[in-house]
Amino acid sequence: MIANTRMTVTNPESPRVSVVMTAYNRADYLTEAIESVLAQSFADFELIVVDDHSTDDTVGVARKYLTDPRVRVMSNAHNLGDYPNRNFAASLARGEYLKYHDSDDVMYGHCLQVMVSAMDSESRADFALTSHRSWPGGPSPMLLTPRRAYEREFLGTGIFQLGPSCGLFRRRFFESIGGFPEEGGASDYLFWFKACARGRALLVPGDLFYYRVHAGQMLQRDQNAIEYAHARRLAWSQLSSSGCPLDRADLERAKRNFVFTLARDVYYQVRDGNLKAARALFGSLDARTWARYLRLPLRSPETAAQDGSVEQSATSAT
Repeated sequence: MIANTRMTVTNPESPRVSVVMTAYNRADYLTEAIESVLAQSFADFELIVVDDHSTDDTVGVARKYLTDPRVRVMSNAHNLGDYPNRNFAASLARGEYLKYHDSDDVMYGHCLQVMVSAMDSESRADFALTSHRSWPGGPSPMLLTPRRAYEREFLGTGIFQLGPSCGLFRRRFFESIGGFPEEGGASDYLFWFKACARGRALLVPGDLFYYRVHAGQMLQRDQNAIEYAHARRLAWSQLSSSGCPLDRADLERAKRNFVFTLARDVYYQVRDGNLKAARALFGSLDARTWARYLRLPLRSPETAAQDGSVEQSATSAT
């Protein structure tokens, strides 16, 4: 059943938001995903669905919605892979803002309204982030400098674990940093290192979409653990680079926490019998680094709390 949509777009050639939905063999979930976007209370958007050469009826399901002038459907001549396809889809966007929405998830009706309102009210922010939960440390919206974003990731409760659908980007900023790295299933994890180092993140209220867990996801593949091991090696090099915004003392603590988290993941892989993944994770750091930094972590839920040292947005989302 096609949703009862609000087709109010100021200029179809220049929408405020480009919602990008990449899909591969998602015919079973695509109807609910698309209709959740079309039912948004904020209606000035385009929806770009890019099928990555599916072998099921994903394209057929998407094309049913072409009667809505906000919907565009593309089908790749060959399979690009998840993150190359995300980058290609972003190149088709025309909006001021860029919003990813996965083809197996459900966007709650107020999602775009909350995120766009927050970004419109905070001109200093380069992108907004939502999560499945509220943010510790203060009310949203909360503006983070690169240093505060890295503190939240490595000294607090984390931020780089978020998927692409958690962000709303100023499109020009997303393009300026080159989009997603194309490093397999962990590309989003690596992307936040870059985005948070180069721009200002605006934390907005959480629980704006439903993240569906199912057997067909990339996260469920055995290869995913190997790709994350490679990503951890790249992440360590970025953490140790001159572009890391942490000061020296916090950087040492961040490295300690990073190594402990990696050791924990090695343990989980061994416990679950995934010895190949465990070896790959362990091998992502050299013996000297393990010996120097493997200690109990020093984290605080209130790290990068909204106080005098954190830049606070002047207005709240409506």
